[in-house]
Amino acid sequence: MGEVVNLNRVRKDRAKAEARATAAANRASHGRSKVERTRAETERERAARLLDGSKLEE
Repeated sequence: MGEVVNLNRVRKDRAKAEARATAAANRASHGRSKVERTRAETERERAARLLDGSKLEE
């Protein structure tokens, strides 16, 4: 016979794990310095210009 599992505890543990993952993602995106944010923004703009420049004209 298997181990007895408290379903409420499992549900709460799963919710806490998801909250920790969300918090880690937010720390990574919002916890950057201004230099890092501007560098990422210029890189995104450069990639968009490169992609737009590579499009074929119809």
